[in-house]
Amino acid sequence: MALAVVMSLFDWPAFGDRAFIGIGNYVDLLTEDPDFLVAFRNTVVFVVLTVPLNLLLALGLALLLAERIRGRTAFRVLFFIPVVTPMVANVFVWRMLLQPEGIVRSGALDLFGLEIPNLLADPFWAMVLVVVVSVWAGVGYNMLILIAAIEQLPQTTIEAARLDGASGLRLIGRIVLPLLSPSIFFCLVMTTIGSFQVFAQPQLLTGGGPGNATLPLVMFIYNKGFQFHDLGGAAAAGWLLFAVIIGLTAVQFRAQRRWVHYEH
Repeated sequence: MALAVVMSLFDWPAFGDRAFIGIGNYVDLLTEDPDFLVAFRNTVVFVVLTVPLNLLLALGLALLLAERIRGRTAFRVLFFIPVVTPMVANVFVWRMLLQPEGIVRSGALDLFGLEIPNLLADPFWAMVLVVVVSVWAGVGYNMLILIAAIEQLPQTTIEAARLDGASGLRLIGRIVLPLLSPSIFFCLVMTTIGSFQVFAQPQLLTGGGPGNATLPLVMFIYNKGFQFHDLGGAAAAGWLLFAVIIGLTAVQFRAQRRWVHYEH
């Protein structure tokens, strides 16, 4: 980390002489590099879409699969498999399904006579698919954490609420969710940090395209350092990303006082 700080203050090419430029790399990124601002915007859009969708799905699945329903163990394993499957394999399967001659397009045409465009070549749908693949690959992790939390809830409290007439959505909203709030907060923080660091999904699914429509910050840093050999600029972009993550995490910890309930 110390070396990254030093590199960010230098014009540091992969080959050749290095020169101290102070905060020049930071100024260039924020004022002159259009790709950085595009990558930052894409990352924010990805986080805003991915985090709530992931948490809502994980919470819904956890509430459903925590009940004693038939086949719940099989469903838990089914939803957790993408988490332990290598991301390269996950994205490769999705890319095969979504490619121009893939099952999705040919199936829609054969079964419904519906001709759909190449989704990966459309800026809007490409981002949507990156979000969908990311949520599909990560929702099982949060689901498992929340299931474990649900199974540890104090049953005496829940039974007392039921005796008072609480049931269904009222029981979930008034009793279960407040008791689960520490676990939900943990999932929120970890999912937010992970979403800011997204790389493999857009890199393997769209290559950051079409154009720069799905280029995230981590891929921008990778390209700047290893394709354009601007290690100083890449280090500066990395520290800006680090600052954003730390700042947002601090805000989340401060805001938790309003909605997270801990047992004392």
